[in-house]
Amino acid sequence: MFRRLCISFFLPVPKLKSPVSIQNPIIKKHLRFQQPLSLTPRFFVSNITMNHSHGAPANKAELLRSLEASLGHSFDTNPICPSPDPLIIVISGPSGVGKDAVIKKLRESRDSLHFVVTATSRPMRPGEENGKDYFFVTKEEFLTMVERNELLEYALVYGDYKGIPKKQIREYMAQGYDIVLRVDIQGAQTLRKILGDSAVFVFLVAESEMAMVERLIERKTESRDELLVRIATAREEMKHGKNFDYVVVNAEGKLENAVKLVESIIDAEKAKVRQRTAVI
Repeated sequence: MFRRLCISFFLPVPKLKSPVSIQNPIIKKHLRFQQPLSLTPRFFVSNITMNHSHGAPANKAELLRSLEASLGHSFDTNPICPSPDPLIIVISGPSGVGKDAVIKKLRESRDSLHFVVTATSRPMRPGEENGKDYFFVTKEEFLTMVERNELLEYALVYGDYKGIPKKQIREYMAQGYDIVLRVDIQGAQTLRKILGDSAVFVFLVAESEMAMVERLIERKTESRDELLVRIATAREEMKHGKNFDYVVVNAEGKLENAVKLVESIIDAEKAKVRQRTAVI
Protein backbone atom coordinates (compact mmCIF):
# COMPACT_ATOMS: atom_id res chain seq x y z
CA MET A 1 0.00 0.00 0.00
CA PHE A 2 1.37 3.37 -0.99
CA ARG A 3 0.64 6.63 0.74
CA ARG A 4 1.55 10.22 0.05
CA LEU A 5 3.09 12.17 2.91
CA CYS A 6 1.63 15.55 3.67
CA ILE A 7 3.53 17.77 6.17
CA SER A 8 2.09 20.90 7.70
CA PHE A 9 4.30 23.58 9.17
CA PHE A 10 3.20 26.50 11.25
CA LEU A 11 5.91 29.05 11.12
CA PRO A 12 5.69 31.81 13.76
CA VAL A 13 6.31 35.37 12.68
CA PRO A 14 8.89 37.11 14.81
CA LYS A 15 7.57 40.42 16.15
CA LEU A 16 10.07 43.22 16.82
CA LYS A 17 9.06 46.23 18.89
CA SER A 18 11.65 48.43 17.20
CA PRO A 19 14.21 48.16 14.41
CA VAL A 20 17.30 46.32 15.49
CA SER A 21 20.64 46.90 13.91
CA ILE A 22 22.34 43.59 13.29
CA GLN A 23 25.97 43.84 12.32
CA ASN A 24 26.86 40.15 12.12
CA PRO A 25 26.88 39.24 8.39
CA ILE A 26 26.00 35.56 9.03
CA ILE A 27 22.88 36.47 11.04
CA LYS A 28 21.96 39.05 8.40
CA LYS A 29 22.09 36.36 5.73
CA HIS A 30 19.65 34.06 7.58
CA LEU A 31 17.21 36.82 8.42
CA ARG A 32 16.97 38.10 4.88
CA PHE A 33 13.31 37.33 3.96
CA GLN A 34 11.74 38.20 0.65
CA GLN A 35 8.24 38.32 2.21
CA PRO A 36 6.92 38.40 5.77
CA LEU A 37 6.21 35.14 7.55
CA SER A 38 2.63 34.40 8.66
CA LEU A 39 0.71 31.90 10.72
CA THR A 40 -1.00 30.53 7.61
CA PRO A 41 -0.37 26.75 7.35
CA ARG A 42 2.01 25.86 4.58
CA PHE A 43 1.66 22.36 3.00
CA PHE A 44 4.53 20.61 1.38
CA VAL A 45 3.66 17.48 -0.62
CA SER A 46 6.28 14.83 -0.81
CA ASN A 47 6.51 12.50 -3.78
CA ILE A 48 8.02 9.80 -1.59
CA THR A 49 6.00 6.53 -1.70
CA MET A 50 5.91 3.78 0.90
CA ASN A 51 5.78 0.10 -0.12
CA HIS A 52 4.23 -2.15 2.55
CA SER A 53 4.65 -5.36 0.56
CA HIS A 54 8.14 -5.88 1.97
CA GLY A 55 9.38 -7.54 -1.17
CA ALA A 56 6.31 -9.75 -1.84
CA PRO A 57 5.98 -11.43 -5.25
CA ALA A 58 4.67 -9.12 -7.96
CA ASN A 59 1.68 -11.27 -9.02
CA LYS A 60 -0.73 -13.94 -7.77
CA ALA A 61 1.06 -16.87 -9.43
CA GLU A 62 4.38 -15.96 -7.80
CA LEU A 63 2.66 -15.50 -4.43
CA LEU A 64 1.01 -18.92 -4.70
CA ARG A 65 4.38 -20.56 -5.48
CA SER A 66 5.90 -18.71 -2.56
CA LEU A 67 3.16 -19.92 -0.18
CA GLU A 68 3.48 -23.50 -1.42
CA ALA A 69 7.25 -23.37 -0.94
CA SER A 70 6.79 -22.12 2.63
CA LEU A 71 4.22 -24.85 3.42
CA GLY A 72 6.27 -27.57 1.76
CA HIS A 73 3.50 -28.87 -0.50
CA SER A 74 1.23 -27.82 -3.38
CA PHE A 75 -2.39 -26.77 -2.88
CA ASP A 76 -4.94 -29.45 -3.74
CA THR A 77 -7.13 -28.62 -6.76
CA ASN A 78 -9.61 -31.47 -6.22
CA PRO A 79 -13.18 -30.52 -5.10
CA ILE A 80 -13.51 -30.14 -1.33
CA CYS A 81 -16.89 -31.91 -1.45
CA PRO A 82 -17.34 -34.94 -3.72
CA SER A 83 -20.18 -34.98 -6.22
CA PRO A 84 -23.43 -36.08 -4.53
CA ASP A 85 -24.74 -39.55 -5.24
CA PRO A 86 -27.69 -39.94 -7.64
CA LEU A 87 -31.00 -39.84 -5.80
CA ILE A 88 -34.13 -41.92 -6.16
CA ILE A 89 -37.16 -39.68 -5.60
CA VAL A 90 -40.48 -41.45 -5.07
CA ILE A 91 -43.49 -39.21 -5.74
CA SER A 92 -46.86 -40.55 -4.66
CA GLY A 93 -50.28 -39.48 -3.44
CA PRO A 94 -53.99 -40.26 -3.73
CA SER A 95 -55.85 -39.99 -7.04
CA GLY A 96 -56.73 -36.44 -8.06
CA VAL A 97 -53.81 -34.61 -6.40
CA GLY A 98 -52.04 -33.73 -9.67
CA LYS A 99 -49.11 -36.15 -9.70
CA ASP A 100 -48.90 -36.15 -13.52
CA ALA A 101 -49.02 -32.32 -13.67
CA VAL A 102 -46.13 -32.00 -11.19
CA ILE A 103 -44.11 -34.62 -13.06
CA LYS A 104 -44.66 -32.83 -16.38
CA LYS A 105 -43.41 -29.50 -14.96
CA LEU A 106 -40.39 -31.17 -13.39
CA ARG A 107 -39.49 -32.61 -16.81
CA GLU A 108 -39.47 -29.10 -18.25
CA SER A 109 -37.43 -27.48 -15.49
CA ARG A 110 -34.78 -30.05 -14.57
CA ASP A 111 -32.52 -31.84 -17.07
CA SER A 112 -30.70 -33.89 -14.43
CA LEU A 113 -33.78 -36.03 -13.69
CA HIS A 114 -34.80 -39.24 -15.39
CA PHE A 115 -38.46 -40.12 -15.07
CA VAL A 116 -38.89 -43.86 -15.08
CA VAL A 117 -41.61 -45.04 -17.44
CA THR A 118 -43.86 -47.50 -15.64
CA ALA A 119 -45.12 -50.67 -17.28
CA THR A 120 -48.87 -51.21 -17.06
CA SER A 121 -51.47 -53.65 -18.32
CA ARG A 122 -54.28 -51.09 -18.41
CA PRO A 123 -55.58 -49.75 -21.75
CA MET A 124 -54.09 -46.58 -23.18
CA ARG A 125 -56.11 -43.40 -22.52
CA PRO A 126 -56.69 -40.67 -25.13
CA GLY A 127 -53.60 -38.47 -25.48
CA GLU A 128 -51.23 -40.98 -23.88
CA GLU A 129 -48.14 -42.24 -25.68
CA ASN A 130 -46.57 -45.69 -25.40
CA GLY A 131 -43.02 -45.49 -24.04
CA LYS A 132 -43.54 -41.94 -22.81
CA ASP A 133 -46.45 -42.06 -20.37
CA TYR A 134 -46.34 -45.82 -19.76
CA PHE A 135 -45.15 -49.00 -21.39
CA PHE A 136 -48.48 -50.54 -22.30
CA VAL A 137 -48.32 -54.34 -22.23
CA THR A 138 -50.78 -57.20 -21.97
CA LYS A 139 -51.36 -58.98 -18.67
CA GLU A 140 -49.50 -62.00 -20.04
CA GLU A 141 -46.48 -59.88 -20.97
CA PHE A 142 -46.52 -58.20 -17.58
CA LEU A 143 -46.58 -61.51 -15.69
CA THR A 144 -43.64 -62.70 -17.79
CA MET A 145 -41.65 -59.63 -16.62
CA VAL A 146 -42.53 -60.57 -13.03
CA GLU A 147 -41.25 -64.13 -13.53
CA ARG A 148 -37.94 -62.82 -14.92
CA ASN A 149 -37.45 -60.50 -11.89
CA GLU A 150 -37.30 -57.50 -14.21
CA LEU A 151 -39.42 -55.26 -11.99
CA LEU A 152 -38.32 -53.37 -8.89
CA GLU A 153 -41.91 -53.23 -7.68
CA TYR A 154 -45.30 -54.10 -9.07
CA ALA A 155 -48.92 -54.15 -7.90
CA LEU A 156 -52.45 -54.86 -9.01
CA VAL A 157 -54.31 -51.51 -8.96
CA TYR A 158 -58.02 -51.23 -9.82
CA GLY A 159 -57.78 -54.52 -11.76
CA ASP A 160 -54.65 -53.58 -13.77
CA TYR A 161 -50.96 -54.30 -13.16
CA LYS A 162 -48.35 -51.58 -12.76
CA GLY A 163 -44.62 -52.07 -12.25
CA ILE A 164 -41.20 -50.36 -12.36
CA PRO A 165 -38.54 -51.84 -14.68
CA LYS A 166 -35.12 -52.17 -12.98
CA LYS A 167 -33.05 -51.79 -16.15
CA GLN A 168 -34.00 -48.14 -16.69
CA ILE A 169 -33.00 -47.17 -13.18
CA ARG A 170 -29.60 -48.87 -13.32
CA GLU A 171 -28.70 -47.41 -16.70
CA TYR A 172 -29.55 -43.80 -15.84
CA MET A 173 -28.08 -43.85 -12.33
CA ALA A 174 -24.81 -45.05 -13.87
CA GLN A 175 -24.88 -41.86 -15.99
CA GLY A 176 -25.36 -39.66 -12.90
CA TYR A 177 -29.08 -38.95 -13.31
CA ASP A 178 -31.45 -38.64 -10.36
CA ILE A 179 -34.37 -41.03 -10.72
CA VAL A 180 -38.00 -40.02 -10.28
CA LEU A 181 -40.57 -42.74 -9.65
CA ARG A 182 -44.25 -41.84 -9.87
CA VAL A 183 -46.20 -44.53 -8.05
CA ASP A 184 -49.49 -44.99 -6.20
CA ILE A 185 -49.64 -45.36 -2.42
CA GLN A 186 -49.47 -49.14 -2.58
CA GLY A 187 -46.36 -48.93 -4.74
CA ALA A 188 -44.77 -46.40 -2.39
CA GLN A 189 -45.33 -48.75 0.55
CA THR A 190 -43.62 -51.58 -1.29
CA LEU A 191 -40.71 -49.34 -2.34
CA ARG A 192 -40.24 -48.21 1.24
CA LYS A 193 -39.80 -51.84 2.26
CA ILE A 194 -37.33 -52.45 -0.59
CA LEU A 195 -35.35 -49.20 -0.52
CA GLY A 196 -35.78 -48.12 3.12
CA ASP A 197 -34.24 -44.71 3.77
CA SER A 198 -32.00 -44.86 0.70
CA ALA A 199 -34.70 -43.10 -1.38
CA VAL A 200 -36.58 -39.82 -0.88
CA PHE A 201 -40.35 -40.23 -0.47
CA VAL A 202 -42.58 -37.25 -1.35
CA PHE A 203 -46.30 -37.31 -0.54
CA LEU A 204 -48.39 -35.09 -2.84
CA VAL A 205 -51.78 -33.83 -1.66
CA ALA A 206 -54.51 -31.43 -2.78
CA GLU A 207 -55.40 -28.42 -0.63
CA SER A 208 -58.67 -30.06 0.47
CA GLU A 209 -60.80 -33.15 -0.07
CA MET A 210 -63.28 -31.09 -2.09
CA ALA A 211 -60.53 -29.93 -4.47
CA MET A 212 -59.37 -33.53 -4.90
CA VAL A 213 -62.89 -34.80 -5.76
CA GLU A 214 -63.45 -31.93 -8.21
CA ARG A 215 -60.27 -32.88 -10.06
CA LEU A 216 -61.40 -36.50 -10.27
CA ILE A 217 -64.72 -35.40 -11.76
CA GLU A 218 -63.01 -33.08 -14.26
CA ARG A 219 -60.92 -35.98 -15.60
CA LYS A 220 -64.10 -37.63 -16.92
CA THR A 221 -62.44 -41.05 -16.91
CA GLU A 222 -64.59 -42.75 -14.23
CA SER A 223 -68.26 -43.46 -13.81
CA ARG A 224 -70.15 -42.40 -10.68
CA ASP A 225 -69.61 -45.80 -9.03
CA GLU A 226 -65.92 -45.78 -9.95
CA LEU A 227 -65.60 -42.30 -8.46
CA LEU A 228 -67.08 -43.54 -5.19
CA VAL A 229 -64.44 -46.29 -5.09
CA ARG A 230 -61.60 -43.82 -5.80
CA ILE A 231 -62.82 -41.37 -3.15
CA ALA A 232 -63.07 -44.10 -0.52
CA THR A 233 -59.58 -45.32 -1.48
CA ALA A 234 -58.15 -41.78 -1.39
CA ARG A 235 -59.45 -41.29 2.14
CA GLU A 236 -57.62 -44.39 3.28
CA GLU A 237 -54.47 -43.42 1.37
CA MET A 238 -54.30 -40.03 3.12
CA LYS A 239 -53.57 -41.88 6.35
CA HIS A 240 -50.23 -43.05 4.94
CA GLY A 241 -48.76 -39.54 4.64
CA LYS A 242 -46.91 -39.99 7.94
CA ASN A 243 -44.75 -42.70 6.33
CA PHE A 244 -43.22 -40.25 3.81
CA ASP A 245 -40.24 -37.93 4.19
CA TYR A 246 -41.93 -34.82 2.80
CA VAL A 247 -45.47 -33.56 2.12
CA VAL A 248 -46.12 -31.15 -0.79
CA VAL A 249 -49.48 -29.40 -1.27
CA ASN A 250 -50.43 -29.01 -4.93
CA ALA A 251 -53.10 -26.31 -4.64
CA GLU A 252 -55.36 -25.34 -7.55
CA GLY A 253 -53.67 -22.64 -9.65
CA LYS A 254 -50.39 -22.96 -7.72
CA LEU A 255 -48.67 -25.76 -9.61
CA GLU A 256 -45.44 -23.76 -9.89
CA ASN A 257 -45.21 -23.50 -6.10
CA ALA A 258 -45.54 -27.27 -5.71
CA VAL A 259 -42.89 -27.93 -8.36
CA LYS A 260 -40.46 -25.44 -6.77
CA LEU A 261 -40.95 -27.11 -3.41
CA VAL A 262 -40.11 -30.53 -4.89
CA GLU A 263 -36.99 -29.01 -6.48
CA SER A 264 -36.00 -27.50 -3.13
CA ILE A 265 -36.34 -30.93 -1.54
CA ILE A 266 -33.99 -32.40 -4.15
CA ASP A 267 -31.46 -29.59 -3.62
CA ALA A 268 -31.59 -30.01 0.16
CA GLU A 269 -31.02 -33.76 -0.14
CA LYS A 270 -28.03 -33.10 -2.43
CA ALA A 271 -26.49 -30.80 0.19
CA LYS A 272 -26.75 -33.29 3.06
CA VAL A 273 -23.54 -34.35 4.77
CA ARG A 274 -24.78 -37.93 4.98
CA GLN A 275 -25.96 -38.84 1.50
CA ARG A 276 -28.61 -41.41 0.69
CA THR A 277 -27.17 -44.23 -1.40
CA ALA A 278 -29.59 -46.47 -3.27
CA VAL A 279 -28.53 -49.79 -4.79
CA ILE A 280 -30.84 -51.44 -7.30
